[in-house]
Amino acid sequence: MAMKLTSFTLVFVLAVVGTRGQGLSLEDLINNVFTPKPESTTTTVFQPTPAPVTKPNPTQANRVDTSSGGGGAYKSCGLDKECVPRHLCVDGAISTSGEGFIDIRIDDSVCSYSELCCDLPNKRDQPVIPPLPPVVHGGCGWRNKDGVGYRITGDNDNESQFAEFPWMVAILRTEDAAGEIIHLYDCGGSLIANNVVLTASHCVINREANQLVVRGGEWDTQNTNEILPHVDKRVREIIRHERYNKGALYNDVALLILEEPFEWQENIRPICLPEPNANFDHSRCYATGWGKDKFNRDGQYQVILKKIDLPIVPNDRCQANLRQTRLGAYFNLHESFICAGGEKGKDTCKGDGGSPLVCPIPGTADRYYQAGIVAWGVGCAEENIPGVYANVPHLRPWISEKLSARGIPIGDFTP
Repeated sequence: MAMKLTSFTLVFVLAVVGTRGQGLSLEDLINNVFTPKPESTTTTVFQPTPAPVTKPNPTQANRVDTSSGGGGAYKSCGLDKECVPRHLCVDGAISTSGEGFIDIRIDDSVCSYSELCCDLPNKRDQPVIPPLPPVVHGGCGWRNKDGVGYRITGDNDNESQFAEFPWMVAILRTEDAAGEIIHLYDCGGSLIANNVVLTASHCVINREANQLVVRGGEWDTQNTNEILPHVDKRVREIIRHERYNKGALYNDVALLILEEPFEWQENIRPICLPEPNANFDHSRCYATGWGKDKFNRDGQYQVILKKIDLPIVPNDRCQANLRQTRLGAYFNLHESFICAGGEKGKDTCKGDGGSPLVCPIPGTADRYYQAGIVAWGVGCAEENIPGVYANVPHLRPWISEKLSARGIPIGDFTP
């Protein structure tokens, strides 16, 4: 869990979960896994590792420094050397063709993993690496499997590449803390149009539109050294499903209409939506998010966007598996749900609510449909207990109806 300073402050909120015993209702179980409970939460702020004070970069005009200090200079790392973002240094460790690697496991006491100790003559104000993926695509659903600008190595904890999932967004809640405007992380979401975000109703059920900001293009919440900047947009309207069931989370879907549209760049692009009759059973799919790595007080929110590959579990089998849990033998899985996971150690978890579950488009490499929205689960990452997601194909007619009523075309999310 970390804090990133931009024009505001991003804070991740760690929910304190109470004892989970027998006799809990489904609503209690769901709330204990994915839904923050304001009456029992504490705010935990993880400070970033001190980073160099950076000179203004025209390509990152909406960012500010993430460190203490002043004078507009980078941190010194030797005689006539400074720590600079890797894409701003012409050095043997990174090439101008964009084929340089970053090892996120490097523990350097002088420069962070995303920086180079750069000879001053090699320092640049503009990226020396093209801020583009190896293959540039237009349209929705394209995953940048090898990242944008550079490729990450040493990703042993399921870290994503930078801009690998460009539709992923963070939904932030704005609050005034003693005169300082801060942003609290609420949930994940996905871009389906340049001014529309798809998320879960449970994420925004008690929110007003003017409280929320959507952050696109985020990756590492701890620093601002990415080759492309993240972008924040305010929410104008929240559209919740009329038949959303707060207790059982049926129809757990919502749309956020933004005040201003995003401009597409390689770390900010839409996901494709499937047709209503789409079936993804047994597909290997990806869930992404900054949520906790395990479900207890020792669990940690993630600094770098994580990805988990999961199988889609047919609903009859999912229902049978869930009946073996404390939900009991009479639990019925609603048609507005889809299931994925059930593999030990791999799951979405607390803080991932509203985040997308995406599955490959058949016959097209590295292109994806959104099949689900993270909704709820019983525990996290337990064998034979799949996670439960809002079923996007089932909810597609509702999505299309709401957007059509507002004159928003479906072209952005149609492959």
